[in-house]
Amino acid sequence: MSISFDKAFGVQAAALKLRAQRHEVLAENLANADTPNFKARDLDFKSALQQVQGQSGGQLTMARTHAQHIGPGSAGGGGSELLYRVPFNPSLDGNTVESQVEQAKFAENSVHYQASLNFLGGRITSLIGAIRGE
Repeated sequence: MSISFDKAFGVQAAALKLRAQRHEVLAENLANADTPNFKARDLDFKSALQQVQGQSGGQLTMARTHAQHIGPGSAGGGGSELLYRVPFNPSLDGNTVESQVEQAKFAENSVHYQASLNFLGGRITSLIGAIRGE
């Protein structure tokens, strides 16, 4: 009998990878808060997770009408497309990073990352208990 780790851990393993990727993007935004013409980016977590799971979420998917057309989702590089953030208060130097917004998003993502780790830890503990026969 073979066991798949993807089935055992469920969506939390994919969510953890996407949260880590989003953490990197938000950290990059914060690091470039004073860089002229830097455009703040973010990851649409919900659509990226649906893409990883192979679900369309009830939405229509794009179809290619010619073999040389670019396929849907191929622009993201790694399964998730980075989107540009629209600033509340644009700056004169063209930088769209707003430190307060980025820090709030970073903190929110940290909480969700920790929750995913807790879910995975609980799942691992229950699998170990099942293997031991507890």
